[in-house]
Amino acid sequence: MTTDLHEGPLEASPAIVAKTRPSWREQRRARRRRRVWFEEILGWILVPLIIVGCYWMFELTLNALGTSTGAVINGISTIRSAL
Repeated sequence: MTTDLHEGPLEASPAIVAKTRPSWREQRRARRRRRVWFEEILGWILVPLIIVGCYWMFELTLNALGTSTGAVINGISTIRSAL
């Protein structure tokens, strides 16, 4: 048997307060904030990948044509000096 007897009137349980739903403006503001953060993080990841990918594609194209970046730069400087 237990010794925790409650003598006297019962206390009312705390009323459950329903959460108020954010308004459509607050929801839109939250969506925009999340989207801006997501785009910022995505930009920091994708931009360097795109730059490195473009460099690799440029190098692969030059290698496929049988030349190199240095040879192209030398050719351009030769053409410039001839003008």
